Amino acid sequence: MQPSPYPFVRLKPKIDTRKIRFGSPWVFASEVVSDRRTKKLPLGSLAVLQDAERRDLGVVAVNSGSKIFCRMLDRDPGAVIDGAWLEARLARALDLRARLYDAPFYRLVHAEADGLPGVVIDRFGDVAVVQPNAAWAEALLPELGEALKRVTGVTCVIKNASGRARTLEGLDNGHEVLFGSAPVAPVPVEMNGATYMADLMGGQKTGLFFDQRDNHRFAAKLSKGARVLDVFSHVGGFGLAALAGGAESALAVDGSEAALTLAAQGAEKMGATDRFATRKGDAFEVLTALADEGAQFDVVICDPPAFAPSKQALDKGLRAYERVARLAAPLVADGGYLGLCSCSHAADLSKFRGACTRGIGRAGRPGQTAQIIHTGFAGPDHPLMPQLAESGYLKALFYRL
Repeated sequence: MQPSPYPFVRLKPKIDTRKIRFGSPWVFASEVVSDRRTKKLPLGSLAVLQDAERRDLGVVAVNSGSKIFCRMLDRDPGAVIDGAWLEARLARALDLRARLYDAPFYRLVHAEADGLPGVVIDRFGDVAVVQPNAAWAEALLPELGEALKRVTGVTCVIKNASGRARTLEGLDNGHEVLFGSAPVAPVPVEMNGATYMADLMGGQKTGLFFDQRDNHRFAAKLSKGARVLDVFSHVGGFGLAALAGGAESALAVDGSEAALTLAAQGAEKMGATDRFATRKGDAFEVLTALADEGAQFDVVICDPPAFAPSKQALDKGLRAYERVARLAAPLVADGGYLGLCSCSHAADLSKFRGACTRGIGRAGRPGQTAQIIHTGFAGPDHPLMPQLAESGYLKALFYRL
């Protein structure tokens, strides 16, 4: 066997290697021998991981400044992480999406679940937006961009380098065009009969949330002839889907004027301006104000940001989800529907469902009963890695009140 070109890092004695051998992609700093040589490895270095008996476990990406010290890249310790290796991983990811979707608008790479730890790639036709949320991907970004071009044929690759994950990896924030010409205007994206306007250079995350596609479709089924309230709307996610499903009206609420402008542009593209309205403001304050105004809706959907992005924030986050449910439930007309979403991986489905149900129960509507009619998750372009709960972050609960 050809010797690996990479240095090695070693696990401490008595560390149980079964979780790694059975597919766990992360090794934490507390599990690795931290000697002078290991500490000097540059951020994003590649290495061969060994157990305490010097048996090779695979090729990993190393970040000595992160709690996640090693990310497993390939369980073949002789693997070479180069352009050809990246192409193979991207081709495998593309094959799945090409089977699922008729048009090239989807999440192409969902990090660990697609064998590219820390890497998120969303595709918008001929443009790919890359979030290199791990140091190894930042170091190999030119090679990754070239591999993307060869495998998918995209003509533009944009680096989106913002977010909490990059901060935890010790990386900077910023956007840049790796090659090609970035769109000078928001890109129209059609999903479930609705048209969304994605700002690929200045928008939140990569410009659009593909993960809610299937939940948008379910909400649209509930919305025919309905008055719909879409809270934490971003660029019109549930509201525009409801209009495509035949809603009588949709009111989108968000704290970002820029996002609401994009939502209104989407409604205009759909020819639904007369059925669409926006309201800028803090979601909790707007929900309270709508109740004071005596507003009622047939469908209310709340899709907030991650209130519990970590275990440390879990209790506070669950209280926030409960508060959302408590404020939203009174706005639902009798026999109407309430959709509540969470993108917090730290709040598992059971805890999230408990918080939502408590909030509905405390909404103060005598005799109100609630039925859970549907539980939704991210679409299949956001696959779940069984050994990594964090990859299955999205939950959506639909109640009939």
